[in-house]
Amino acid sequence: MKQQNKKMTYGPSPESPDSVYSWLSKSKKKFGHFINGEMTRPTNTFDTINPSTGEVLAKVSKGTENDAKLAVKSAKAAFKAWKNFTPFQRAKCIYALARLIQKNSRILAVMETLDNGKPIRESRDIDIPLVARHFYHHAGWAKILPEKFPRKEPLGVVGQIIPWNFPLLMLAWKIAPALAAGNTLVLKPAETTPLTALFFAELCMEAKIPPGVINIITGDGKTGSFIVKHTDIAKIAFTGSTEVGRLLRKQTAGLEKKLSLELGGKSAFIVFEDADLDSAVEGVIDSIWFNQGEVCCAGSRLLVQEGIQKKFVAKLKRRMGKLHLGDPLDKSTDIGAINSFSQLEKIKNLVASGEKEGAKIYQPKMEIPTQGFFYPPTLLEQTHQSMDICQTEIFGPVLTVIPFRTPKEAIAIANNSRYGLSASIWTENINLSLDLAPKIKVGVVWINSTNLFDASAGFGGYRESGYGREGGIEGLLEYLKDPTFSRKLNYNKKSSIKEISLIEKDEIQTIDRTRKIFIGGKQTRSDSGYDRKVFGFKKKIIGQVPEGNRKDLREAVEAASLEVKWRNMTPHSRAQVLYYAAENLELRKKEYASILKKMTGIDGKQEVESSLETIFHYAAWADKFEGTIHDVPIRGVSLAINEPVGVIGIVCPDDNPLLSFVHLVFSALCTGNSVIAIPSEKYPLSALDMYQIFESSDMPAGAINIVTGDRSTLTQTLAVHMGVDSLWYFGTKEGSKTVEDLSISNLKQTWVNYGQQYPWLEPSREFRTLSLYKATQVKNIWIPYGE
Repeated sequence: MKQQNKKMTYGPSPESPDSVYSWLSKSKKKFGHFINGEMTRPTNTFDTINPSTGEVLAKVSKGTENDAKLAVKSAKAAFKAWKNFTPFQRAKCIYALARLIQKNSRILAVMETLDNGKPIRESRDIDIPLVARHFYHHAGWAKILPEKFPRKEPLGVVGQIIPWNFPLLMLAWKIAPALAAGNTLVLKPAETTPLTALFFAELCMEAKIPPGVINIITGDGKTGSFIVKHTDIAKIAFTGSTEVGRLLRKQTAGLEKKLSLELGGKSAFIVFEDADLDSAVEGVIDSIWFNQGEVCCAGSRLLVQEGIQKKFVAKLKRRMGKLHLGDPLDKSTDIGAINSFSQLEKIKNLVASGEKEGAKIYQPKMEIPTQGFFYPPTLLEQTHQSMDICQTEIFGPVLTVIPFRTPKEAIAIANNSRYGLSASIWTENINLSLDLAPKIKVGVVWINSTNLFDASAGFGGYRESGYGREGGIEGLLEYLKDPTFSRKLNYNKKSSIKEISLIEKDEIQTIDRTRKIFIGGKQTRSDSGYDRKVFGFKKKIIGQVPEGNRKDLREAVEAASLEVKWRNMTPHSRAQVLYYAAENLELRKKEYASILKKMTGIDGKQEVESSLETIFHYAAWADKFEGTIHDVPIRGVSLAINEPVGVIGIVCPDDNPLLSFVHLVFSALCTGNSVIAIPSEKYPLSALDMYQIFESSDMPAGAINIVTGDRSTLTQTLAVHMGVDSLWYFGTKEGSKTVEDLSISNLKQTWVNYGQQYPWLEPSREFRTLSLYKATQVKNIWIPYGE
């Protein structure tokens, strides 16, 4: 019997495609767009093919600028009515879509496999159930949204662009929360995988979704750009490559569109010596060879502790030899077809370049179909982090192996990437795994598991893997408006005091004071050697501040990047430091009020009092802006942790120069970030003098750095700096556009005001909370439990 078992081979178990071909025939295999609740006539068509055979499945229309305009117009017209639907009405519509997806699950699974190339087991057992789950979950959100967020409003018309690796699932990730929040939308599926989106359009009609609420336009990147640039689009949600993500950031710069990007990855799969090696091997299989490795969060870098490297790799190679590559419609197939010829060529070229760099290639012996686009599971040994194949996203069934000795080295290797999407940690030591998870700079960490997803848990990355989240409450917030302030406050009104002298009667001006910039916990002279004059409200010189330059900012970013004490403090300890800052400012209220009066001509007492209250406010939040536990449908939990963004550059406004500085800087500090602050260019004295408060409050060196000078020059330097993780800018509309444009250097997060004046003296609860959200990013840590 044992010998017979060894001789057993895979038997064919094909899934019939007849239902899909029958559906395609009804439209004569030609499709237009879905606009205003109906399908348009097919025009300017191109082929969508079956990547496993090369067969043309259908002809779909390439969207033009006029098509995009019609779709946006339709969505805009439908928005008012959809927004005014009761929560129950919207919930019923989304629920109907969930039920129809379940009822049509088999044809959708087959269609997805034909159009994409993925194995039918994956589309049937993973993709389609998750699609239904997202619509069910967000039907619930539609019903309770006003109770949870009573003051939140939908954005309006949103544009959504999805990739080809999970065509229908990405559609669900985008459409379900947009609808639940009350938005209408225009969605563009990937050029090579439009069929399930077109079938979904029919389900929308069957579910009686009001015309114009959902619009679907097919086409290529040019079609997508028509949507992105349309002035009536309030938000762009994009999933795809980092290169295209940069382009979208550039195209939307200055347009006041909300933008979320879920981009590429080069994820680490870390295996420690005490791990269950057989389970870890299966984890590797699921991590990199699931969906042919065409997954943004694929664990394409295998990090193995040296003591088990040979044993683990030997087990992995044996398991690779058992994988079945072939017809995606065969239920026994593990690895299907690569989505396109161009993607197949990219994979081949990257593997060839890795071999030239010295990597040793292992591919198990297996029969590769002569038709279609197939590539065998590939293991690259003798690799190291400096190789291109260990840094570039391959997006295919290719795995590199890198050894490590200690947990510290594993963290260093895992973080040695411009991406930051996900990681997987395998160890029987739960303490070790929970110690590592916060230290790896990624948005999702799986412990003794991989590729777990759910509608209740957010998914998204750090750094060049994008920003924003899909799923969970944080994904829903992406489709709701941030607080805005259209009311202009007159901060330059005349003081009620008839005459304000520059020097109070009880002041004695004696020794000249030379102010310095504040970097790494020390006062220092600017590299430029120059100072700039500061004029008071009577146009007379009241002081001088250093003219900071590029080198000063470089040193400030380095000091902020190297700072670890502040970010590793407990939230309670950070709160204590902030309370100390309030104490020290309280002792010097008269001094700061006097400085404000000299600069602005307005009695500064109220602003100083508001600054004290604001410091107390963020000190209070330091140990209370917590994450949550998601009740995900596994035997385990997903911890959603609010982590600091990292190094934040803050360019402060001229209005309320002390209070605005305090509001922005302390909200960033209270959540564990390091800050480089550029005070008001016109009124810098009070903010620059805050170094005395920080020094006397036990603030660790490097946590806060203050550089004065020309706003425009310093802003541009911070915007392009690769060491800055986020940039907050409060200045002109043109300056806001520049910040968004230049931030593509490392796709840093931005928060800009587009020239809008914020009510620093009259902040709403939403505005104060907004800065906490801007200062943090959610990391989801999945922890299975049980034997």
